[in-house]
Amino acid sequence: MEREKFIDTHCHLDGEEFDEDRIEVMQRAREAGCKAIFLPAIDFPSSQRIIALAQQYPDYLYPMIGLHPEEVRADWREQLAEIKSILLSPITLHPSPNTLHPSPVIAIGEIGLDFYWSREFEEEQLEAFEAQVQWAVEMQLPLMIHCRKAQNEMIHILKRYAKDLKGGVFHCFTGNEKEAAELLQFERFVLGVGGVTTFKKSHLPEVLPAVVPLDRLVLETDAPYMAPVPMRGQRNESAYIRHIITRLAEAYGVSEDDICRHTNENVKKVFKIQI
Repeated sequence: MEREKFIDTHCHLDGEEFDEDRIEVMQRAREAGCKAIFLPAIDFPSSQRIIALAQQYPDYLYPMIGLHPEEVRADWREQLAEIKSILLSPITLHPSPNTLHPSPVIAIGEIGLDFYWSREFEEEQLEAFEAQVQWAVEMQLPLMIHCRKAQNEMIHILKRYAKDLKGGVFHCFTGNEKEAAELLQFERFVLGVGGVTTFKKSHLPEVLPAVVPLDRLVLETDAPYMAPVPMRGQRNESAYIRHIITRLAEAYGVSEDDICRHTNENVKKVFKIQI
């Protein structure tokens, strides 16, 4: 009996880490049961690369574009203007009839706030994040949000737009029960969970079943980063999500197929895509 397929909602497949074997990486993903890969951008050049990749593989790769908080510098306004020009221009992706909204770009992302290393561009990050949240409202697209050491600030901004936002993903959730509950107050958002779930010292196998229903989770790799056990320390790729699915199934006390079915349905609800 064939296993249920899954979706990788966050993979930096445009990165130079995949330049030598990108096609093989996609083939291994397909063989492992990955039926689609969502590609987040981090700046204007990566937004261009992602659109080009999605044009090559329109029924497998789905583009998200935006300005990552760690890429916010003094020129952030110019970067945003260039990225928005992509959003507003006609893009030929030969979109599948399964796409339920008119834009071939499926989300604004990867955007957010990150004060982990430095607060040098704190004000610029806050302004850039809010501007892109406004895009999501204007274009009725979901958000792919990165947040590190800035949850209070992020929530403060999102609350202003909560009733108008279509939803989104809080990418790479690694927090505690209180932090999960704070994020889940945004009813159209889900938590993205990845390789950290499998780490020996991770508390996620306890936290997630305690406070996060299965209808509020999606799967992700963040490849080439954050490879799950037993691949930890290697370059990550979409095929490795199988290890995350196994750990989540154990934690929730359900089958691996149940994890795939729930997370696939959550992708459909947030991104308005039939895959």
